Amino acid sequence: MTLDPVHFDGIAQLAGRIDQRVDATDHETFADTVFEEFLDPLWDGGRRVIEPLDELGRKRVDVEDAALQAAPFPTQHGLDSGTINPTTFTNGLVLDVAQAAMAAVPSDLELHRARSVVATVHSNDATVDCEEDEWTMFDRGYSRGRILQAPRVSRYEEAVVHALSLYLAEATHARMQAEVVEDLLVLDGPIYPKGLLAWSDRHPELADLLVEEKRPRDVVAGYIELVETFAERDVPLVGFVKNSGSKAITRAVRSENRAPWVDDAAFFRRALERTDDEGERRTDQLTFTNWFVSRCGVDEPLSADGDALGLDRELDPADYEVTFFCIYDPREDLLFRVEAPAVFTRDPDRREALTTQLLRDVAGERGPPLAVAKADELARISREEKAALGRAIEERFDAERDRSYDDERWGLVV
Repeated sequence: MTLDPVHFDGIAQLAGRIDQRVDATDHETFADTVFEEFLDPLWDGGRRVIEPLDELGRKRVDVEDAALQAAPFPTQHGLDSGTINPTTFTNGLVLDVAQAAMAAVPSDLELHRARSVVATVHSNDATVDCEEDEWTMFDRGYSRGRILQAPRVSRYEEAVVHALSLYLAEATHARMQAEVVEDLLVLDGPIYPKGLLAWSDRHPELADLLVEEKRPRDVVAGYIELVETFAERDVPLVGFVKNSGSKAITRAVRSENRAPWVDDAAFFRRALERTDDEGERRTDQLTFTNWFVSRCGVDEPLSADGDALGLDRELDPADYEVTFFCIYDPREDLLFRVEAPAVFTRDPDRREALTTQLLRDVAGERGPPLAVAKADELARISREEKAALGRAIEERFDAERDRSYDDERWGLVV
């Protein structure tokens, strides 16, 4: 232990002096003001970037009542993709491998066995070409895999291989298994590849990839096709976002007023939290917002007036717009964002059914819906498995992982 008690107490005292200068009550009051006065609609640069789909409002439901509601969707399917994390090798290759899996409620063991695996490799050696256009089947035909060659970049290699692996595996597996989904599909995360779409804000080199390179555009096109597939089958598709890092609303508010929250999730958490007369957080009810349309931040390209990166869209552009509502679970002090393309939420009855289903799931599971939790478990690659795969890949490459001092210091490479 590097901290003596006196050091520990000194740090805690510093934090206490900071807290004395922060007026949390003022933040709560301003959150109420922003919600009631700024979001109907929220303007940014002359555009309506956030506006309600229905009447603006904050609602609440008893936790037990929500959990005991009948499920509007008799079956639910969840889908997730997990990776081994980007790894650099001494032969100059940067690699990430993702596997996507779908789960069903009630369970379907054959479906759970299926996987889509994508290995994305980056090399600055122009003679290296690892691309495979065809999928290779394995595990007696239950699973398939392919290799993707990442576009060459001079920096952010790890971000590129990670995003391409993760999102290509997810989108292709969802489309491959679409026919088994009868009532509702819930993606573990956003409905579009926002980690990839965010490239436009990171660096000009990454932004250029979204415009000029085929592979990133193919991944985005896969999600557009996924929306079209489920719209044609009239089966709703939603995304359950557990850790939203969006700052689009906060930035828009901050351009005109002070906005003390670190991101949009912090704002909605503050706006939805309820306390009793003693100032203690109430935990007997879930609180939630109405549905909104979002056209800001990484949601802008797929908005009605966005260009969708120049990709073809078969439906009305407005059908692809991101709509969302937020659920606050005070039992764990967690804020969740539920997203869906507008084509599935424009109808009030279906919107109500989706709201009821997600509130029921959060209330009953004290967190993500069971279908999402099961998909997460299937797709997750554990730390031990990542280490073992790393060693196996080292043997196949006849090259070692590129280690640094921090890897040894923190035990990041086993």
